[in-house]
Amino acid sequence: MPKIGGMRGYLASSIGLTCSAVLTLSFAVPATAAGPVVRGPSAAAHMPAASPAGPLTGASIPGDTQSLPLVPLHPRRAAGALPEAGLAPQTVRSFSLVGVVWDDPQTELHGLVQIRTRASGTTRWSAWQELETHNHGHGPDPDSAEGASHRMRGSTAPLWVGNSDGVEVRVRAEADQTGGTRAPTLPDGLRVELVDPGKGPQAGAPAQTQAVDGQPSDGGASAEVSGAGIAASAIDAALAPPNVLAPPNAAEIPALSKEATKEAADEQRAEAAGTLPESAQPYIGPRPRIITRSGWGADESLREPGFIYTASVKVAFVHHSASGNNYTCAQAPSVIRSIYRYHVVSSGWRDIGYNFLIDKCGNIYEGRAGGVDKPVMGAHTLGFNTNSMGVAVLGTYTSTQPSAAAVNALAALTAWKVGLYGMDPRAKTYLQSGGGNLYPKGVNAQLNVVSGHRDGFATECPGQLLYAKLGSIRTTAARLQGR
Repeated sequence: MPKIGGMRGYLASSIGLTCSAVLTLSFAVPATAAGPVVRGPSAAAHMPAASPAGPLTGASIPGDTQSLPLVPLHPRRAAGALPEAGLAPQTVRSFSLVGVVWDDPQTELHGLVQIRTRASGTTRWSAWQELETHNHGHGPDPDSAEGASHRMRGSTAPLWVGNSDGVEVRVRAEADQTGGTRAPTLPDGLRVELVDPGKGPQAGAPAQTQAVDGQPSDGGASAEVSGAGIAASAIDAALAPPNVLAPPNAAEIPALSKEATKEAADEQRAEAAGTLPESAQPYIGPRPRIITRSGWGADESLREPGFIYTASVKVAFVHHSASGNNYTCAQAPSVIRSIYRYHVVSSGWRDIGYNFLIDKCGNIYEGRAGGVDKPVMGAHTLGFNTNSMGVAVLGTYTSTQPSAAAVNALAALTAWKVGLYGMDPRAKTYLQSGGGNLYPKGVNAQLNVVSGHRDGFATECPGQLLYAKLGSIRTTAARLQGR
């Protein structure tokens, strides 16, 4: 059973104070952690010097979620007609990301969900766009405390639409295509969620993308994410984790060389209650530059306090966010704030589901709070959230090629993170299923150390064209580890 520390309870709000107070943890994990461990906060321990990048400046502006009910489009539909629900065209407050949710998270939406939006301040409506409905494989494991929460809802994947002030929605059930007897119905409590990401702190210097060797390289600047830190947050210190790799509110954790990464890992092992196998020590990729939650402007009042850890990181599951490719790298922090708000406020999760996110320029972002080098339990691969990590490339890669920068960043991140836990990116390992549509609960599934979401759950994620890159990612990650 997990050990509970710190205040529990979900803090969800439509409008929250954007204060990025979460810190990033060091490597020390108790050797006794045999399963998920919930940690409360404690005082920070080893505080390194601030990043040399320019400071973040300017006040953050809180985000907002509008939740509007969908109604039957044809209350007196003819016999045999498929059920339809929707929302007539209407003007709303500004938003940039949209998704559809419903009451029962165990109910899947079998049907077509389409939206069109109007660009803010114009009369220009978009074409109809389809939301990914097969989203059930993302989220907390069903027997976890997070998965059993009364706040959980079913949800589509979110779609980034840019600054908009008008919306129209239509949802149509589909007939059973499997030859079964499932009646064409729609889930109860359908609502459209319109997410305004708010405004994050502004940067004093441009960001840099991540090169293959773990060192920064020019290009792909994001105007919101670079810099050393901001003034102390108003968030309760109870939200801040211990043993940081960066100062409070630092915008990024800098890249390290391979030698410096190994030295830092050795020091952290010496301070830990337990140690990793000796065989793990020579095979750690250089730590890549990582933009922190402070850097992308996380509103820490939204998530549940405390952190849930598992024993190790044996598998890295690669995802795409399925949120579309119509974003710039400067908008990536806004996209992530929107996904975070959608996961917590709209879907009822304790925090953003992914442990890391990567944009098309190769910038790596900290996801779920608890420490970038810790085995933080995420909500990304249903049935396999224990002893794994989930990393999502922002975008949809069913018919669009992922950028070389994003693929390189995936290799650099996995080389470092799975290397900390003694894993070879080219190898296979076993994880016990918590229950899913490919592996029943309790089955020991053999998986690649670097797997796609579809390897653990029957889904299109991470998109065929990103999935096809996993072989080269494994090879590059192993080379970065020195194998």
